[in-house]
Order: sequence, then C-alpha cells, then structure tokens
Amino acid sequence: MRERVEEVVAASGTRGDIERVRRLLGAARERHEADAVVLIGDLSLRGEAEEYAGILRVLGEANIPAFYVPGPGDAPFGRYLREVYNAEVVFPFLHGVHGSFAFGPGYVLFAGMGGEVVDGARPEREEESGLRYPGWEVEYRLKVLHELRDYQRVFLFGTPPAHKGFGEGGSQTLAELVKTHSPRVVFAGGEDFACEELGSSLVVSPGALSEGRYAVVRITGREARAHEL
Repeated sequence: MRERVEEVVAASGTRGDIERVRRLLGAARERHEADAVVLIGDLSLRGEAEEYAGILRVLGEANIPAFYVPGPGDAPFGRYLREVYNAEVVFPFLHGVHGSFAFGPGYVLFAGMGGEVVDGARPEREEESGLRYPGWEVEYRLKVLHELRDYQRVFLFGTPPAHKGFGEGGSQTLAELVKTHSPRVVFAGGEDFACEELGSSLVVSPGALSEGRYAVVRITGREARAHEL
C-alpha cells in the first residue's frame, strides 16, 4: 500500500452480497494493487444487522482503507449506524463518511453524504423507512471542509450531483458543493458505470456490485475504468 491514495477500487449497491465483496477485495489487492476501496450504499439488501456486520467484517479483515456511505435503502438508520460503530471500533481501516469526513494515506480527505439528497426549501427528511435528506443538511454537515483547504478531496454521494450526463434525478445542491470544493473525484450511486467531468472534478458512478460491476479510479490523474467481476 502506497503512502498516498492513488488507485481506488469503487462500487455501489452491494445489497448484502458478501461473496461479491470478497471478490472485489481480491481484485483490489491482486489485480489492481489498490490503495483504497470505496462503497456507495445500499450496503444491505433488507436493512438487517447481520448483513451490515458481515459486509463490514469482510471489509475490515482485508486491511485496505475503506470508505463508504449508506444508500437510500440502508434503513432504519439507527441499525446501520450501530453496526458501523461496532465495526469501526474493531477495524481501524474502516471509515464511514456519512455527513462526515476521514483521512486517507497522505493528504487525501474523503467526505460524503449517503441516502437520497433532495433539493428544495422544505423537503421531507426520513431515516426509518429509507434515507432521505434535504440539500441544506448536506451543506451544513460538510461546512467543516472550508477549514481543511490543504487536503486533496474525494467525495462520496449516494445521489449523483446534477449533470446532464447522469440524466434526471441529480441534486443541484451537490453540484454546487462540488463546484465550491473542487474535489479531484466524486463517487456517486448508480446501477451502471458513468464518468463525466463537472467543473474541475471527475464524477464517477462505478456501477452496481450486485450485478458484478465496479470501477478503478486513479485520483491524481482523474482516470476511471469500468470492470466486471
């Protein structure tokens, strides 16, 4: 593992498929010599504690820095959060960055927000039947990034930022955050591989791991390649 994060293996929508997570980690180590792994929820299929615990244990035992956010289906949120907390106490390489941030090797900062992000003045917030957050909450949770300007940034979003290349459903709030903070790479949820530039940032939807899809992204060079297990 390098002293700085360069090569990242990323996937979305694991949906409780522990075997595919094992295969992804094997590819990350042996095929790609990756420096980090990124997962964009949904981590579970049914929101059960055993699914979260299994996925996180496999991630932790791999001893590769791993960064992740929940998806809209990772609810109720309290169950997800409890299992993430338990796993991160045991495995130091695990980093949940839902509404938060964590540091990777070197001056690389990972930050993000999972679930569905909805724009508008008064969108409904939900954490029981699904994860749904107003755009202003993401802005508030990540305002600390203004104090961390010296770090190269990588964002993880369950919802893609608004961009014509990702079709309808993207968040304008997230697009503005990307333009404000200029991360090198933005990882976003989605079933299929997509890669578009937004300002000076590369936005990548790595594809659903539950369908055997993932991506390899070079942070410094802002390059992304689609792969299948």
